[in-house]
Amino acid sequence: MQLPYTKKTLGNGLDVIVHEDHQLPMVAVNIWYHVGSKNERPGRTGFAHLFEHLMFEGSAHHDHGFFPPLQRAGGLLNGSTSMDRTNYWEVVPTGALELALWMESDRMGYLLPALTDAKFNNQRDVVINERRQNYENRPYGLAGMALSAAMFPPDHPYHWLTIGSAEDLKATTLDEVHAFFKTYYHPANASLSLAGDIETGQAFDLAEQFFGDLTPGPVPQPIRGNAQLESSHDLLLEDRVELPRVYLSWHSPAMFAPDDAELDVMADVLAHGKTSRLYRSLVFERRVATDVSSHQHSREIAGVFQVACTAAAGVALAELHTAVRDTIAEIARNGPTESELERALIQSEANFIYRLQTIGGFGGKGDQLNAYNVFRGDPGYFDADRQRYRAVTAAGVAAAARRFLVDPPLVTLSVVPRGRRELALPGAIEVSVS
Repeated sequence: MQLPYTKKTLGNGLDVIVHEDHQLPMVAVNIWYHVGSKNERPGRTGFAHLFEHLMFEGSAHHDHGFFPPLQRAGGLLNGSTSMDRTNYWEVVPTGALELALWMESDRMGYLLPALTDAKFNNQRDVVINERRQNYENRPYGLAGMALSAAMFPPDHPYHWLTIGSAEDLKATTLDEVHAFFKTYYHPANASLSLAGDIETGQAFDLAEQFFGDLTPGPVPQPIRGNAQLESSHDLLLEDRVELPRVYLSWHSPAMFAPDDAELDVMADVLAHGKTSRLYRSLVFERRVATDVSSHQHSREIAGVFQVACTAAAGVALAELHTAVRDTIAEIARNGPTESELERALIQSEANFIYRLQTIGGFGGKGDQLNAYNVFRGDPGYFDADRQRYRAVTAAGVAAAARRFLVDPPLVTLSVVPRGRRELALPGAIEVSVS
């Protein structure tokens, strides 16, 4: 499953990765900036996500919306921000490639001259409203904030969510935003992939033409952060919800670290699909839960393993909490069954194939080349990543569960309807999230 590519680094530090795929007359343009919410600091959060919005508002030589010209040319485009990176992509007909490259290069090199107070204030208000819609006014929406704050100390890069704090955004000045852009949004902190109907030599020529004269900024130092729980914490959050839900969160390996793949498989065995252990037991057979999920959230400098379970009407969260801990302990003793392991590994193999079915968009070939380049320094990490899962054994999953999920402390969060604190786990301490 090796994806053929050629990589070149321009004189200003921009990595350029080219993958030829002439099946269709289109090209996927994909840019990753190695900046996310972990590059912010306490008191000034939400900058990376704010720039996801600002980068679509026009630049010095195209001081208008970013979407219309590319959409008129038949292109699709979008962007996203995580704790570890920001990405932008366009999938355009081959004839519109130069338009896409010109627009991307203009906002990389010349965004700030067009970034006015009016644009800044408008998009800051948009982000604050997005925070209200997606977190404050969404059922269970504040749970992630409560868990991140409890899992990581205030000065840790993962203490806050990508959306940032409304108070921080309101206190931010235009000068601070300019300084953040100059630090992170430049060629030496970016990776450009071109995948599709283009010759490799031509692709590098176009990259040099549109990006080669952009000024590089300083290469940011890697972000570090250590976090550990000295003891377990049982927390309580009242919310506008109908049914109580319990979250269990542990510290876990970072992305690509040892045991990352094993815990990914563990999450699959626990709660992915209707045949998974917790779904089959709690939702289908006993009917004490309405849903259950489990994820190994591996990030660049640390991971979080999480299980979430929503109680059925009249069921105590303590019953679900016990069931989850008992199931994890059983897998830690005996490992997953042969059929459970086979199902999880087949699913991981399928995911690798699904991601390579498209040349662009989120998770397509261009996106994957950039992901491996930014996080591993190797766009061709596909097979090595795949082999991590092929090497997973039942004994390895059991050992990872013992190491990270059985004895180590965890954060447990009970989210209950307002005025119904008695539904929370006994002894849970109320937390406030804003």
